[in-house]
This record gives sequence, structure tokens and C-alpha cells, in this order.
Amino acid sequence: MYNRVIMVGNLTRDIELRYTPSGTAIAKTAIATNRRFKTQTGEQKEEVCFIDITIFGRAAEIANQYLHKGRRVLIEGRLVFEQWTDQSGNKRSKHSIAVDNLQMLDSKAEAAQARYEAPIEPPAATAPASAPKPQSAPEIPEIDIDDDDIPF
Repeated sequence: MYNRVIMVGNLTRDIELRYTPSGTAIAKTAIATNRRFKTQTGEQKEEVCFIDITIFGRAAEIANQYLHKGRRVLIEGRLVFEQWTDQSGNKRSKHSIAVDNLQMLDSKAEAAQARYEAPIEPPAATAPASAPKPQSAPEIPEIDIDDDDIPF
């Protein structure tokens, strides 16, 4: 049997990174894809598909460092059927994608600007003496990676 899924969409939430007891990284998020079509009556409609995705290992850590809600990605993986029992005892299930390959489709500049854009502050010399000091942009966490590990 062949189980292969390729999707392009935007992340619907920030990455949730966790580690297994053995130290394997697991990143969870979701993507949304849309399809526009015309009905038989000529009416324009849009259909949106939301699906959870799971990324493992080093790719999960890289995704956590570079991806956030709204980023456009191409994912390739396999469809997984998850089943569990919720807190009320009801059986639940869903399909998700276990990601094998991930490609970031936004440019590096767009991604950095979208996430770390800080308001422009006037120069310190023109600001009144009693003005509060401007806050610095948030620090970007560092992960020791080789250029070969970055998927773009």
C-alpha cells in the first residue's frame, strides 16, 4: 500500500515542541489549505481544510525555531489515523499527517519581518529625558545547527 500526502498551506497556530523521555523532539501544529470553486449555479465558493501535523526529530527543532502561525509551508508525509478516549470516556478519532519533509515557502526576509517587526522609535537624542527607554526586539533563540540541516 502507498500512503503519501503532499499539502501546501498556512500554519494555523505556533509550534508546540515537546520531548519524549528518550530525548526525541516532537513538534505539533496544524495547517489550513483552501480551494476555490464555482457551483453549478455559478456561485463562487471556498472550501477550507484544517489538518493537524506532527514533525519529529531535528526537523521539529528547526520548525520550532523558524516557523510560527501564518507561515506558508509545503509538507510531505503520511496520513495517520489517531484514536483516543477523552476525559468523559468518549472514543475520539482524527486524521493527521506525520511529516517526513517540510519546506518553508515564505522568504527569510518576510518571515523575519512578520515575526520580529518592532515599532520604530525616535532616536535617543531627540527623545525627552524622562521618556522610557525603548524595549529591544525579542531575542531569537539559538540552536546549534549546520547549514546542511536547514531545509531552505
